[in-house]
Amino acid sequence: MEAAEEPGGDIAALAKGGRTNFFGFVLRLLARLPFLFIAGQLYGAEALGIYAYALLVVELTALVCSIGEKRGLAQRLRDAEGEENETGLIADSMLVALVFSGIMAALFFIWPTPLFPNGMSNDLDRWIVLAIPGYALTEIVLAAQAYKYDIGTTVRARAVVEPWTISILAGAFWFVPAIGNAGLTLAYLASIFAGLATALVPFFRTYGLPRGWSPNPARLGPMVARALPLAVTDAIEWGTRRVDLLILGWFAGPVALGIYWMAQQVASLPQKLKTSFEPILGPVITAKLKVKDYGAIAKQVCQVGFWIVAAQAGIALALGIPGEALMGLMGDDGEFVPGTAALAFLLAAEVVAATAVVSEAALIYMARVRNLWVSIGTIALQALLTVAAMLVIDTLTFSSPERADIYRAAAAAGALMVSLGIASIVKAVMLSKILGHSINNWRWALVWAAAAAVLVGQVAILLPEWAELAFGIPAILAVYGFIIWTRGFGPEDRLLFSKTPKPASAQDVPIDRPPL
Repeated sequence: MEAAEEPGGDIAALAKGGRTNFFGFVLRLLARLPFLFIAGQLYGAEALGIYAYALLVVELTALVCSIGEKRGLAQRLRDAEGEENETGLIADSMLVALVFSGIMAALFFIWPTPLFPNGMSNDLDRWIVLAIPGYALTEIVLAAQAYKYDIGTTVRARAVVEPWTISILAGAFWFVPAIGNAGLTLAYLASIFAGLATALVPFFRTYGLPRGWSPNPARLGPMVARALPLAVTDAIEWGTRRVDLLILGWFAGPVALGIYWMAQQVASLPQKLKTSFEPILGPVITAKLKVKDYGAIAKQVCQVGFWIVAAQAGIALALGIPGEALMGLMGDDGEFVPGTAALAFLLAAEVVAATAVVSEAALIYMARVRNLWVSIGTIALQALLTVAAMLVIDTLTFSSPERADIYRAAAAAGALMVSLGIASIVKAVMLSKILGHSINNWRWALVWAAAAAVLVGQVAILLPEWAELAFGIPAILAVYGFIIWTRGFGPEDRLLFSKTPKPASAQDVPIDRPPL
């Protein structure tokens, strides 16, 4: 933990976590794309729509059952004294999560309608409920490892084991006649427990088994009450990425839902960049809160915010410009190509949401109730905008119901982008007032890099589809990355790519650089 205490060591720690997570992102990308290809080609949009809705309910339930410990555990461990006490606190969290998730899994197994409102592909689908306790426990175990600055475990579990397990098994299960379309849900279930097993090995090596620990309702009750606002905030923040699916499922059929889900999966790849910074950002922020170093917190938030925005904008351009060709890979006869407009809006939404995410990393410790209300307002605004768009589309005349569903999908993605952009502004302003320092992730180099990438992209889309993807995507990333590196990155930014980062000196270029 010393690295975070040295001058400039907090930025070095964030940079080390960022490098590890960027590597994890690349691994996740390489593993996730085969799954999307297998799911689209073998199972089709309708089966994906059924699977996507079940996944929505399962992961939301698991997140709530983890009682906000994905981010709240760092603060509780920071206040603990001695490793035995730390181990007991983690055991408390795991017990509560296991009890809550076990109850919810049993209820959904008996009454699966909330997971499968349009029916199941196969009776085996109902076993997906077992993923609820597995997912919740994995969140807590990875948060505990992140507190020790072990991000490698998260990369192995989330970026290697889980995606490759679901990709391999989704393909294998398709060829088992008794399983059929249930192969998607069973492959997902297996991936969750494979990830949990991967996380538990280093966890027990780090913390060991709790000694002298026993459940105590007098201790567990206050812990749950304190964690409740954070758990609700986590669920709402997660819900802003899913309420569009929920509402779209009410207004459109499972085919449109499957197409939208595919677009969402492609767009969510850059989202992993910002969520993977949360485990390392939390412990660093809590350390500075103990000494009330608000200037350092603002610096960390701005630094990580720019890293995330810069990376996500480049990835969004690289995936969005050749989006039609990319979506065409996912199914036969261009089944998923109509989701290209939704993909563009979803990629833009991930970029504008970055400021809200890094601001919230500090707000959950400094103004958790106010942050909760802003999050509630965000998801309410998104729901209102989405429903309004659906109702407007219902008043229009289209050549076919399928075409109307495609417009509904694009409108849902647009509503998400607008609501997340507003949330980013509100949360950045709120945090800046609390800290007494400006929160600003913007640099003009982003504009120049994006403009150059768009020009290269316009040339790329003139190529055949295979060349557009094989050469266009790397070319877009290359020109964007070159301009960001040369015109946007200062010495502290380059710590992200330095194997042995050095503390920044007073002479280094400040984070908030003047416009170019």
